[in-house]
Amino acid sequence: MRSIWNGAISFGLVSIPIKLVNATESHSIHFRQIHLADGGRIRYRKVCELDEEEVSGGEIGKAYEDADGTMIPITDEDLAQLPLPTAKTIEIVAFVPADEIDPLQMDAAYYLSANGVPAAKPYTLLREALKRSNKVAVAKYALRGRERLGMLRVVDDVIAMHGLLWPDEIRAPEGVAPDSDVTVRDAELDLADALMDTLGEVDMDSLHDDYREAVEELIAAKASGEAVAPSEPKDGGGGKVIDLIAALESSVRAAKKSRGEDEVEGEAAEGEGDMADVHPIKKKAAPRKSAPQKSTPKSTGGKKSTASTARKTTQKKTAAKSTSSASSASSSKGSSSGNSGNSANSAKKQTSTTGRSTTKKKTAAPRKRASA
Repeated sequence: MRSIWNGAISFGLVSIPIKLVNATESHSIHFRQIHLADGGRIRYRKVCELDEEEVSGGEIGKAYEDADGTMIPITDEDLAQLPLPTAKTIEIVAFVPADEIDPLQMDAAYYLSANGVPAAKPYTLLREALKRSNKVAVAKYALRGRERLGMLRVVDDVIAMHGLLWPDEIRAPEGVAPDSDVTVRDAELDLADALMDTLGEVDMDSLHDDYREAVEELIAAKASGEAVAPSEPKDGGGGKVIDLIAALESSVRAAKKSRGEDEVEGEAAEGEGDMADVHPIKKKAAPRKSAPQKSTPKSTGGKKSTASTARKTTQKKTAAKSTSSASSASSSKGSSSGNSGNSANSAKKQTSTTGRSTTKKKTAAPRKRASA
């Protein structure tokens, strides 16, 4: 990695030559300004306001603008003559516990690399001293023309330095907290704790910039001439008054689902020993019987068709009741098909035949007596 500053760490009377290297890098996608009419790039030129001519970098200097608009020129020679002991030195002024540094003061991060073989021994000494003390070093250093505040700590086997804002550069949070008095119930705190426990920890290396990836895919699609389908915006729920308890409960369920936990088993474990709700089983209603049709294409040969045939026969022949019942019984045994009209005709024929046979028997009896 390319160093951006060379100097030394002042550790009491010990001087450690080091190189300053950027510990972070930006992956943000940068855009250019273009002319919409023809796609030409828009560039900024440095033009003097007095003669309206473009000025090169070698002709540009520094100046301080006073309150009345007066420009006070400041040269590099003027700045070099200032008593700045940290111009090329990272001067350690104290060792403090890490929790005494307000995260609001954190700024840019750098790695400090030992510059040369002679610097390896004192560099390692400072690193191991920081490890054993569980403290961080507060230091002053100069970078890009101004003195800055820094914090040195150990990352793996390297000394890292975080640029810090000066304490007077941190604004007080006045007027930021809610004005009204808000009371939080214990049930809400319990649900918030449950949500925190469910979300648990995260591997910081697994986090990535989803928006940057979406922009890269958009650029690749446009470069290849593919059509880009607009995505539906998600409802963030901003500005809505919601039921806090319901929102927390839904958040817990969603967190469990995203982590693949079985919500049913979890609820059963929490409610172990409770009585279950018993609900009676509703019986299904019996299907209604359809009324028998008067005329059917085929007779089923059952008792209903036989009874209806017998009733018709009884109404027509009141004198032959016993004969009609016998004939209906015989017709129910012998008939397996046929319509109701054929059954009635069959019964009539059997009745008349039976009557004739009975008359013949009565007339035949006297002849036998006579012959005897």
